[in-house]
Amino acid sequence: MKNIYDCYTLNNGVKIPCVGYGTYKAAEGNSAEIIRTAIEAGYRYFDTASFYETETYLAEAVRGSKIKREEFFFASKVWKDEMGYEETKAALYRTLNNLNTDYLDLYLIHWPLPSPDYKEWRQLNIDTWRAMEELYHEGKIRAIGFSNFLPHHIENIIQNCKVSPMVNQLEFHPGYTQDATVQYCKEHNIQVQAWSPIGRTRVLKDPLILELAEKYKVSPAQICLKFALQKDIIPIPKSSSMARMKENQDLFSFEISKEDMYRLDTMPQTGWSGEHPDRERVPL
Repeated sequence: MKNIYDCYTLNNGVKIPCVGYGTYKAAEGNSAEIIRTAIEAGYRYFDTASFYETETYLAEAVRGSKIKREEFFFASKVWKDEMGYEETKAALYRTLNNLNTDYLDLYLIHWPLPSPDYKEWRQLNIDTWRAMEELYHEGKIRAIGFSNFLPHHIENIIQNCKVSPMVNQLEFHPGYTQDATVQYCKEHNIQVQAWSPIGRTRVLKDPLILELAEKYKVSPAQICLKFALQKDIIPIPKSSSMARMKENQDLFSFEISKEDMYRLDTMPQTGWSGEHPDRERVPL
């Protein structure tokens, strides 16, 4: 990978850019303006979701850019209360309408369980996936996958699906690497993406992150993003300033050494969001 436009190839042959831009919480304030800035900064892969309420802002920013739809990669997600066969199809068409497009590049199941105590999640996921498979075959979606799925959730899909999953988006950053799930995905040719790839303030202020930022003459955020890239994981950072957006793209002029990658791999747990698909959120 030499720049953010270089791509990984998903297991169905679809090309996906190696770095995306996350729109979570971009609805706070003038979201369209922030996304317009991200387009001006060079981003073309945008990750949104019905839950984020940023799909219409993304459409507005893209429309104003005068750049062809085909030059963008749009990903969105079906939320917990939209799951199910008919519900998922309806949700996808709402998303297409919000984004002012007739197809999505990537559609994900946002979470495997509507709530930690939901007992029938296996069947609900199967029904949701069946709808996504049909939409995929109809050409409404170029690739399908999920977010926050752990190996036992993925097994349920694989054992009951016709179309193999292509993507799994996870919380991933130094200090929270979800090794078991990442390894499982690699073994099953599922591309891993990283949400919250720079973690939180605790990660950026961690002594090892600060040491490596000084060593490689980059920012702490760049260390975190490069860590993901060197593991062939697609980071999806979000930022609101042009300077930070540009900085988050400058990941290709340095390489973290093997020894330093091991050190990052073995950091104590740091910066976890408190989110786990099978449990109530842990307040932090």
